Amino acid sequence: MQKLNRWERAIERWEESLLAKVVRSEPVELLGALKRECDSHAVVCGPTRVVVPNVYDVELADAVHEELTRRGCQVGQELTDRLVRHAEDKGYEWAGPLTVRVSRSGRVPNGRYRVAGRPMAHIRADTFADAPAW
Repeated sequence: MQKLNRWERAIERWEESLLAKVVRSEPVELLGALKRECDSHAVVCGPTRVVVPNVYDVELADAVHEELTRRGCQVGQELTDRLVRHAEDKGYEWAGPLTVRVSRSGRVPNGRYRVAGRPMAHIRADTFADAPAW
């Protein structure tokens, strides 16, 4: 199993490298930002249960959005697929159905993209009531 995980990670690094060469580095950087957003908002609900936000908003600067769509890159689907793999590797549970929303924005502070994650608004606090006590 450990050997398989190393092999999967090697393939993933190769895919990221190839993707970076094809469409510059934006999707790889976006993926890193999404993973960090996911990790930084993880909530430990029990010894084996870690819940993460399930709604991620990715705002792209106009120029980045134009570049990625001009090349035919399916950024939203690619980011969603990679974020699912990241969560599986970490053993995370989503707070609800996963959604990655990609939109164009002229208000991106760094001139490229902004990423924000949150749990879906209608998730009730008692959803986690069945989590085992420590």
